[in-house]
Order: sequence, then structure tokens, then C-alpha cells
Amino acid sequence: MKKAIIGTKMGMTQVFKEDGTMVPVTVIKAGPCAVVQLKTIENDGYAAVQLGFEDKKENNANKCEKGHFAKSGVAPKKVVKEMKFENAAEYNLADEVKVDIFQVGDRVDITGTSKGKGYQGGIKRHGFARGPMAHGSKYHRASGSMGSSATPSHVLKGKKLPGQMGNERSTMLNLEVVVVDTDKNVLLVKGAVPGIRGSVVTVRETVK
Repeated sequence: MKKAIIGTKMGMTQVFKEDGTMVPVTVIKAGPCAVVQLKTIENDGYAAVQLGFEDKKENNANKCEKGHFAKSGVAPKKVVKEMKFENAAEYNLADEVKVDIFQVGDRVDITGTSKGKGYQGGIKRHGFARGPMAHGSKYHRASGSMGSSATPSHVLKGKKLPGQMGNERSTMLNLEVVVVDTDKNVLLVKGAVPGIRGSVVTVRETVK
């Protein structure tokens, strides 16, 4: 991986190509991110770049955070993530990573936290089919048979059942960059991106 950036999901809209084709896009306010720390093979055993996104009030940072950011000469940041860049040696402390590292047509992977939907049943959570809705039926949306008879006489581990849905780390692969606005630090990416509006996402060049 040679390029990545941290941003926030602003929402979805649509753009039109020159031939009139409508493209649904997600708007991401990406960067600018500051280089907070450099990991080296000599000191840490691997090479990476630690990026910070969005300034934090000085009073909201604890003593450890203030000392950490003071070493790089940047203001305290709300979000800090580590990126294993192949060209990590080319970066210096306090360098800025901006949205212009991406170009129209690039393919990216976007990671975020999916929307939390609370405790849901098997139909909504796993797409199960419901039972008959006739008056005589006593099975509508409830979970059906739980497992085997005498052997193994217990519910197998991993069976799909009702439970907490969403609020999980999720990644959308191989999305196309449609627009890069360097003035507003905005990326428009084709398709949907996990998370609610205002949630933090990470944009990386695709692995596929």
C-alpha cells in the first residue's frame, strides 16, 4: 500500500457523466492528515506511518497525548491510525497527507463501522424465510428447528440466530473514485460506504 487517508462520511448524492449516466456516490471529507509518528524497521521491526485526523482541543488531550503529539510538532488529533506504506521512508514528521494523493478512476477500499441496528430477529439479521401466516400456524417469524436429535443433542456452535446486528467493522472493496475536489478536501466515491453520516472512515488503495 502506497497511499491512504482518513476522513468522515458526509452522506450520499449523485453525479452525472458526460453521456448523461447517473452515478450514485458517497461524499467523503478526506484529510488533511498529519504525520504524527514514523515506525522504522530499526526501532520497531516494521515500517509504517501514523496519521492524525481532525484537531482536538488542547484541554481534551491528556498528558500522554500532549507529549506524543509534541514530538511531531502537530496539534493533538481526535483520530490516529497507522498505515503500512511501502514508501514510509519518504515521509517526515508533520508532513500533510491530502486528498490529492488520489486521482479520478483510482480504485479504493473503504473501511468504517456499519450502522448499529440493535437486537434483531433471524429474518432481518440473516434473511431467513418466515413460516405460514395462516390462522392455524403457530410458526411465523420465530426461529425454527435448533439442531439434531440424540446426536449431538445440542445446538451447534455458530448457528445463525437472533442477536445484535450491525455496529461492526466493515470494508467495501474496489470502489471507483469519481471526483477529487482538492479545494474542499472531498472525495466522491461510486457506491455505498459503511457507517452513518459523520462517522470516521479509512480510504486505502485497493488490494484487488
